[in-house]
Amino acid sequence: MENWKLEKLPIRFELETKKVLKSLPKAHFALAELKGIASTIPNQNILINTLSIQEAKDSSAIENIITTHDELYKSELNLEKLKSLDAKEVQNYVSALKRGFSLIQEKGILTNKIILEIQEILENNSAGFRKLPGTSLKNAQTNEVVYTPPQSFDEISTLMANLEVYINENEIEDIDPLIKMAIIHFQFESIHPFYDGNGRTGRIINILYLILQDLQALPILYLSNYIIKNKSRYYELIQSVRDRTNWEEWILFMIAGVEETSKETIELILKIKSLMQVYKNKLRDGYKFYSQDLLNNLFKHPYTKIEFLVEDLGVTRLTASSYLNKLSKDGILKKEKIGKGYYFINIELVELLTKR
Repeated sequence: MENWKLEKLPIRFELETKKVLKSLPKAHFALAELKGIASTIPNQNILINTLSIQEAKDSSAIENIITTHDELYKSELNLEKLKSLDAKEVQNYVSALKRGFSLIQEKGILTNKIILEIQEILENNSAGFRKLPGTSLKNAQTNEVVYTPPQSFDEISTLMANLEVYINENEIEDIDPLIKMAIIHFQFESIHPFYDGNGRTGRIINILYLILQDLQALPILYLSNYIIKNKSRYYELIQSVRDRTNWEEWILFMIAGVEETSKETIELILKIKSLMQVYKNKLRDGYKFYSQDLLNNLFKHPYTKIEFLVEDLGVTRLTASSYLNKLSKDGILKKEKIGKGYYFINIELVELLTKR
């Protein structure tokens, strides 16, 4: 629809249709169950670390930034010579996500300043909102322009200021937060405020908004894998809102994504928890140096190294080295060499995280 123009929020359109309202209880139930199960993991950095790496990989893949789990886990070891360009971009995503989470915990709101900082970490530049015209969104197959977002800096700034108010002031529109999340996502992607990184920033905003609404406590509910599986439908539905005001189908799609992803994440967390118990039994029964901090380290870092143990356990390098070498000799970890150093892989955890 050539004459369609992006307007400020709230939308003057019936959003809480019968179908939408009927779809909400199951999604909320799944979200609540996920929040409860996540709280039972003893060290929550385990989930933030492992699941954020998976999310960063998936979210970046949507933008055709492709990397392997092996590259990602190696890049976390901070060995510069091993970092591919794509792995660095994915690690930037992890850093941006964690920074956004830290800031909303501190501030209690999600401001444009925070969104700008997230995008700056993602793209490793401080270009800010678009200032030059010429941005358009094209069909990847045909190269045809399907949508032209706002072009002027003033219009982008005005719409983003409006979005900031809409995100943070619940009294503006009395609707379910999952419906509101779908609207926020559509609005942000349609404003397309940055030269690059809009999709990844928008997907980080999704989870931060759910945390602000107390629907989650940790940044672990990620829709990127759902979007990958339904990529054509995702873009088609966004465009159908612009072309045909098809809000109902778009909102239903996002609510279904929340429910499906919550269930998948619950299943993964339960498997991680079960595997942790297996390792706990092995370590506690077979090693005098067992500690909960050691167990947490092996699950927080799928690829660990001596320095990580020194930091987490407060032991010397010699002690950390002896622990890891003993565990690798006994087959609990797999030892790999990089240059003159070594890293140690929790093979069963890696297999669990990469099965998706």
